[in-house]
Amino acid sequence: MTRPAAPRRAAPDLSSLSVAEVEAWVTTQPRSRRPRLATVLMSDGRVGVRRLGERLRRELKAERLERHRCDGLLAYEKPLWEAGVHLIAGLDEAGRGPLAGPVCAAAVVLRPGTRLPRLDDSKKLTPEVRESLYGQIRAQALAVGVGLVDHRRIDEINILQATYEAMRLALRSLSSPTGAILTPQHLLLDAVRLPGADLPQTPIIHGDALSASIAAASVMAKVTRDRLMVDMDRLYPGYGFAEHKGYSCRTHWEALRRLGPSPIHRLTFGGVVNPGEGRADDAAG
Repeated sequence: MTRPAAPRRAAPDLSSLSVAEVEAWVTTQPRSRRPRLATVLMSDGRVGVRRLGERLRRELKAERLERHRCDGLLAYEKPLWEAGVHLIAGLDEAGRGPLAGPVCAAAVVLRPGTRLPRLDDSKKLTPEVRESLYGQIRAQALAVGVGLVDHRRIDEINILQATYEAMRLALRSLSSPTGAILTPQHLLLDAVRLPGADLPQTPIIHGDALSASIAAASVMAKVTRDRLMVDMDRLYPGYGFAEHKGYSCRTHWEALRRLGPSPIHRLTFGGVVNPGEGRADDAAG
């Protein structure tokens, strides 16, 4: 038996409420009523209530723009989803440029139609937003995989080949929240093709800013690697790994000149073995 809908409560007489009470009441209203509420508030005779209405209207506009931006991030995914290709893996990496630590790649398969507010190229996001998105992606994605290739392997085969190796590891480790291994049907990558991957691929210039799947992989790779470098800072104090994550910057070069390379430095990278050759004005990336 279907339970009858609860009767809709009549809106209070706003003129009988203080500005603070109006603000508290507005927060209890369903999202569908907010556009109408903004109009009502902006027609109130009190300046404080009109300001609430103006703020609500700005918030609604910002939400519309963000929805539009998120829809734009699915421009490469939508045609594939509509063609029945539902398992699309976005691939990206973090850590190609640092002087120390591993390179990290991530693969993410989003559920068709997924929209993640604030998702963007990880380099454009604050650490706090990246951490928040990391949890959302873990919870909402069909599958996530991460691959790490350490400094020794980077020195052995070079950073480009190590990056490809990390991407292949990420694909092989793609697993659902239940632990089931998932094989994607199509790859979206940031500007490159992945050698040795027997799957359809679409390289996208600036893909981490144009594709939700690649942007999600960018966030997962960046957060994973940053967390690891914070751990490395505790193991090898004095280099500032928690701050610059191993990238080239003045304080990193100063530490190298003072302490010499740590056990996780990439010895084939210019200036690491002879840090006097390193540029002191490089910025951390």
